[in-house]
Amino acid sequence: MAQIVILTSALDPSAEILPALGLLSHRVSIAPAEVSALIDPARMSNHPHEIILVDARTELVQAKSLCRLLRTTGVSAPLFAILTEGGLAALTAEWGVDDVILTSAGPAEVEARFRLALGRIGGEEPEDPEITLGPLSIDEAGYSARLRGRPLDLTYKEFELLKYLAQHPGRVFTRSQLLQEVWGYDYFGGTRTVDVHVRRLRAKLGADYEVLIGTVRNVGYRFVPEEAEGTPVDDDAPSLPGSRR
Repeated sequence: MAQIVILTSALDPSAEILPALGLLSHRVSIAPAEVSALIDPARMSNHPHEIILVDARTELVQAKSLCRLLRTTGVSAPLFAILTEGGLAALTAEWGVDDVILTSAGPAEVEARFRLALGRIGGEEPEDPEITLGPLSIDEAGYSARLRGRPLDLTYKEFELLKYLAQHPGRVFTRSQLLQEVWGYDYFGGTRTVDVHVRRLRAKLGADYEVLIGTVRNVGYRFVPEEAEGTPVDDDAPSLPGSRR
């Protein structure tokens, strides 16, 4: 018998969200479709969980965003999306879920999916949630970053942008690519948003380390750990052939 939490914006009882649960013996609780329901210690005590179900029956865009955000918090419990058959068309790897369950699934199928997911989690070696590149350390599980041991006060998107660049050191990303990967397909803002966040990130890294985020003229940005001791980046300065910015 597992502890299951359903994250939903609906007022429906669990047996209406996923009817098969009413025929199984798992302990089920309902929580708001918010990340804070699982990471806030005060609220988490009311919703212990070994399995997380996200209600994606109707609000597909919100459910996808919630699943993606849950992954960034480092939750280790298996993450499922509850979908209708029509909703399967919107499902992609970007959701970051371990599995999906159709609302029409029978109890035997649901139980088997839970069992397999819990078995995979139990058999995996724990991954190191920390990225360390030169003077920068990023703790994915703790959702924090440090520079030479100094905590960086980053917003959610600043952290996501820094983490994504650091996960691919040296690789150049266009503004459109960063907008897609960090902000998601559902974001309708312009690529200028990326420039603004890069400037803020550089300001928080400080004059000695802002060059960790290099500019490739007319292309985009990349993470440059070997430039940690370099000079401040000037976006308006002309780039020379062979420049490492």
